[in-house]
Amino acid sequence: MADRRTALITGASAGLGEQFALQLAAQGFDLVLVARRRDRLEAAAAALREQFGISVRAIAADLSDPQSPSRIEAELQKEGVAIDVLINNAGAASPDLIVDRNWQDHSSYLELMMLSVAQMCHRFAPGMKERGYGRILNVASVAGRIPRSGDCSYGPSKAYLIALSEELALTLRPFGIHVTALCPGFTHTEFHEVGGRMAMKNALPKFIWYDADVVVREGLAALERGKSVYVSGRLYRMVDPLFQSVWTRRLFKISARPDAK
Repeated sequence: MADRRTALITGASAGLGEQFALQLAAQGFDLVLVARRRDRLEAAAAALREQFGISVRAIAADLSDPQSPSRIEAELQKEGVAIDVLINNAGAASPDLIVDRNWQDHSSYLELMMLSVAQMCHRFAPGMKERGYGRILNVASVAGRIPRSGDCSYGPSKAYLIALSEELALTLRPFGIHVTALCPGFTHTEFHEVGGRMAMKNALPKFIWYDADVVVREGLAALERGKSVYVSGRLYRMVDPLFQSVWTRRLFKISARPDAK
């Protein structure tokens, strides 16, 4: 179909990224899938082509490398592919800012979580602006909505994405571009297994967890409605106003753990 739009999804080989690919493919979008693991990426691309009859490009790239966004842009420009929907989903569990002493690990992490997202917006939003249409969804987190003790990296990086998305939304909306920071709470994906946090996951009550397909469906709907920040999951939407209120916010700060080292 000549007028079919194209969506680019980072972190597309698993978890929320895999769900974004499935749901956008079902809506008729052509796809550009970006992730580090080439084998899983190619397998996902092949399955989506067969199931939905769409064009799917797979680009293996590590977004903790500052050169990756420019390489992605150059490859798509060479093929004449314009991006209409940008899903910045790539992410990882964080090192502990105080405990882990190799600064390069922290630098690479912050590149992945914040700078790569800003650079992807920098590279693809101008084309959307010229065409008068665009959608950008940045996967943030409820962790970016409230201070907590811990690794001092994950939550702050997500808070940046929320602030970035709000300002981009205000700046780009007159040009037909919607920007949303999607803020899930605890979500069933590979995130905790890959990050070595299954013990923590298993210790938490089941009612606070949401399925990835629900989070993605709600996020895409919020993006289309032009919501600059969207908290996914009814439970989290109920408590978020308390997190943000000047009257109750201090009551919800999660203090330092007694066993923190």
